[in-house]
Amino acid sequence: MTLQAPAPLGAPATPPAPRRWAGLAVLGASLLVVVMDMTVLNVALPDLTADLGAGALAQLWIVDAYAMVLAGLLVPVAALADRWGRRRMLLTGFAIFGVASLAVLGADSAGEVIALRALLGLGGAMIMPATLSMIRVLFPDPRERATALGLWASTAAVGGAIGPIVGGALLQAFSWHAAFLVNVPLMVAALVAGRLLLPESRSERPGRIDPAGVLLSVAGMVAVVYAVKHLGKEGVDPATLALLALGGAALAAFVRRCARQDDPMLAVRLFLDPVFRAGVLTALVSSTVIMALLFVGSQWLQLVQGWSPLVAGFALLPMAVGGLVGPPLAPAVAARVGARRVLVAGLLVLAVGLAALWLLPRPLPYPGVALALLLVGFGTAALGLASALIMGSAPPDQAGSAAAVEEMSYEIGGVLGIALFGTLAGAVYRAGLPAGAPEVATESLTGALGTAVEPAATAAFADAVAAVGLAGAVLTLAVAVVVRWQLPGEVDVSGGH
Repeated sequence: MTLQAPAPLGAPATPPAPRRWAGLAVLGASLLVVVMDMTVLNVALPDLTADLGAGALAQLWIVDAYAMVLAGLLVPVAALADRWGRRRMLLTGFAIFGVASLAVLGADSAGEVIALRALLGLGGAMIMPATLSMIRVLFPDPRERATALGLWASTAAVGGAIGPIVGGALLQAFSWHAAFLVNVPLMVAALVAGRLLLPESRSERPGRIDPAGVLLSVAGMVAVVYAVKHLGKEGVDPATLALLALGGAALAAFVRRCARQDDPMLAVRLFLDPVFRAGVLTALVSSTVIMALLFVGSQWLQLVQGWSPLVAGFALLPMAVGGLVGPPLAPAVAARVGARRVLVAGLLVLAVGLAALWLLPRPLPYPGVALALLLVGFGTAALGLASALIMGSAPPDQAGSAAAVEEMSYEIGGVLGIALFGTLAGAVYRAGLPAGAPEVATESLTGALGTAVEPAATAAFADAVAAVGLAGAVLTLAVAVVVRWQLPGEVDVSGGH
């Protein structure tokens, strides 16, 4: 089985765009900004909340509004882009993202910042799947497309890692507004370059814009994302479980509705292809464990090691270094030895990096943690190859659906990583505290600092980081087994046998 049947005489069915690599640079730069925006705010949040007097609920919505709007709108926006024009949607997303970032200069309340974060989520929903759809169009040759998607995955990995560095540097020199304003010149440059370098494309068979389907998909995604986030932060309660069930029911109804339509808003029949399923599963688990590691790792660096946000951001760079090397190399290696071997190997390297955190001595030595981060970054080679499998197994007219599913995998994986693994880390941390520890210490490591239980609390948090590593390694190994069993051995990202 191949991802795409080779055209006669070995030529791609569609001639490649002459400036496709320059166009890829535009898509990568825009993706970098969107991914950075997910992590920059974590560094700026303390100053932002102090300046605006935001309470706990407002802080929660400042952080979550972006992810919930982005996740909720991925499917309908991708379907609309297939019909309206993918470049047009991408450029509109650039404009919205830039305007929302600039408007922060006039924001003087938490409510206004929440509204701007929601607007940024709309811009992100227009940008992220459009970048993947445009790559599918720019690179009809499977070998070139696999390389381009490997570079795309590297950009995403680097963006997540350097976000805290950029945020820390900006906060040291400017106010919290700079975490938003840095997007403005980058979006202006992307808007101009995109108009010059990117061709317009539409689906030859666009899915219908189904109002009932839009309602079901948006309501289901927002409910599930919110419920999972709430369960991770506040614990189990009946109302949140009910919301999770309602969200799941809405998404199930949306899938059934799409499956019965000849021109659905989301091509759910793509999941019948084992190549597509293997790619989505790899993207989901990789995003889950990487976001979990960044979540607990950044806290360990700042609260246990005592490093500033800027220094902690630099300490996460080994993951970015590995991410720069692994994904771009994966397609070339896969062309020689087979996609299945490289995909499984990438997952195994990812699992080894996570397991190293469990095997390190206590207290955790940073050099050992840095090596684990490097291995995890290198293991993201599986992410780049998974993207090639997802986009390559979808026909061109369903590129929007494939891109939406891939981005949903990343978003849901990120939410699950922080919620589920954060809950695990919290349980291990509390179990390691001495009996009679003050309530403020049991709530978080921050509350334990400066108290009599601080030594025990920092040791317990190191155990929590190690436990997250072990659980992530087990999950990744399980997925590697499933992918090895499900993915046909003859799949070739180069388009040949």
